Amino acid sequence: MPVIEKIRSHSSSETFETGRNLGLKARPGDLFALYGDLGTGKTVLAKGIARGLGISEEITSPTFTLLEIYENILPFYHFDLYRIDNPRELDALYFEEYWEGDGVSVVEWADRAAGRLPETALRITLEYLEESIRSITIERPDN
Repeated sequence: MPVIEKIRSHSSSETFETGRNLGLKARPGDLFALYGDLGTGKTVLAKGIARGLGISEEITSPTFTLLEIYENILPFYHFDLYRIDNPRELDALYFEEYWEGDGVSVVEWADRAAGRLPETALRITLEYLEESIRSITIERPDN
């Protein structure tokens, strides 16, 4: 049974700070699987995680490249699977090699990973509640 934490964010800066706190606690091999509709704050959360890892450069969503790598003490692998239409497209990309490595991975649109994410992934669901209010649900595996 996963451990579930619910957070209500009232601004993008609060969402960023939630991500930063997650990044501060991240360890090699951690994978953050982000779920949510367009505009719910997945990229803002990813930017916060990167900042918590000590990455100061600007983080952008790799919608067209699918993956951006940021070298640091812990490498940061930022995936955006928005453009994946068919799970077979992932076969040629070998993303699992990054997920199983010594860095920290964030996967936006994780629902498009076709069940390939490890059971150890932290599932983070962002939901739109109001103009600037989001619900952030963090599910940590029980292992």
